Amino acid sequence: MNCKEALPLIHEYLDGDLQGSDSRLLKEHLIACQACHALFKQLEKTDALVRMLPPLRASDTLTEQIMSGLPPMKQRSGWMDFIRRHPAGSVAVVFGAVMFGSFMSMWNDDTNLMVKGSNLQDVVIQGDTVIVPQGHTVQGDLVVQRGTLKVEGDVTGNLTVIDGTLNLASTAHISGQVTQVNEAIGWVWYKLGEFVGMLSN
Repeated sequence: MNCKEALPLIHEYLDGDLQGSDSRLLKEHLIACQACHALFKQLEKTDALVRMLPPLRASDTLTEQIMSGLPPMKQRSGWMDFIRRHPAGSVAVVFGAVMFGSFMSMWNDDTNLMVKGSNLQDVVIQGDTVIVPQGHTVQGDLVVQRGTLKVEGDVTGNLTVIDGTLNLASTAHISGQVTQVNEAIGWVWYKLGEFVGMLSN
């Protein structure tokens, strides 16, 4: 056993916790090592002096004195309390803000004509004008973005024109709803509705 290994065993011995072979090894080391033996005697005297001291009783005002000495607690903001108490709500708010920002960015960045529908073979596209000719029927929903939509025939679903123009001829027949979105906020609501619809399917 070396001195480094002996030191923690000395403390254990003085606490009355050292037993068995460790106790025997420590005694052998203390006989052989004068430095550790001197340290052991010094610690033994200190331990005896501490045990002779009368027990101290804390004053009744100690807690109050300690608390008054501490720095004042910082006031938490209402938002931080809300976030701690409602983590799911906080995530939903952040998600909504990110979605809103991305939809606004899409509104500003996208300048190309976009035509979306499940059945587009009866649709004619000329430049930025989309035409549903008379005598033709578009089955399902039809969405036109950043262009002019002229409907002379039939659409059996909903009709949505985003940031564009809609011209309905007297021969046009739309069986669903007709929606025009010409503002960024309306676009955001439209995209949110589309997103919720995707989640529910």
